[in-house]
Amino acid sequence: MFEMLINPKKAERRPWEMFFVGAFYATLSLVLTQWIFSGDPVLSKYTGILVVTFTVMLSLPFMYFSIKNEEEKDLQGYNFLGLLKEHSKALTYFMFLFFGFIVAFSFWYIAFDDGNQNFRAQIETYCLINRPTGFDKCVSDYGLNSAAKATGYLGAKDKIVNIFTNNIYVLIFTLLFSLIFGAGAIFILAWNASVISAAIGIFSKSSLMNLPLGLFRYMIHGIPEIGSYFAGALAGGIISIAVIKHDIKSEKFWVILQDSLNLVILAVVLLIIAALIEVLITPLFF
Repeated sequence: MFEMLINPKKAERRPWEMFFVGAFYATLSLVLTQWIFSGDPVLSKYTGILVVTFTVMLSLPFMYFSIKNEEEKDLQGYNFLGLLKEHSKALTYFMFLFFGFIVAFSFWYIAFDDGNQNFRAQIETYCLINRPTGFDKCVSDYGLNSAAKATGYLGAKDKIVNIFTNNIYVLIFTLLFSLIFGAGAIFILAWNASVISAAIGIFSKSSLMNLPLGLFRYMIHGIPEIGSYFAGALAGGIISIAVIKHDIKSEKFWVILQDSLNLVILAVVLLIIAALIEVLITPLFF
């Protein structure tokens, strides 16, 4: 039913509307998770995963038709710059969708009295990345009982390498998920949005007044980073749909393959830019 409210053509004309769609999907996912699973003694421990799962279920139809729409553009005779311009429309409304996820997740993380309980897995992921030497204390500080183990000591240089490696892994998994499952890459992207939202909630110290500052803190490098992941998702998704629709030995398939390779290169470039911003520029403000 919800997929009838939006479509790729409409999103290209009014991409900003996808922000509200993303915020609505994220909010609805949290409401459903609270309503259905909050009283379950077992599943209530996994609400962080369930929230992402509901968000994926709501977003999947739109993701599929968007990737299908982009794959069809490859067959319309655009040159390299023309295709890049067309794909930029999809990347734009995907960014708005993702930003809607982040704002809604961050808002409800702070607004709910037990907001941290809805993002248990995300908080543990945040602590593992940002405070590996004090993982148990980090998890405890945010109201959770640690069930995982801390990693070894990481110096400043190792922490930078850890950030680079984490971002590259996310891009690789996004590309692989989209290649194998088509629109299924939205799971990786929605999960990433929820982890960023937990980080924003932690940075904002559970105060809605600090939410804009928290969003600014993570969106400085987040915008090119998110763009990179969606470019990777498009690249893999386009190939996935093309394999189903076309003979892999046809000339059309090689056009699609070349376009996907260009998107992968764009994704890597954006990820390098994002990493440089995160390491060199963000610390100047925070």
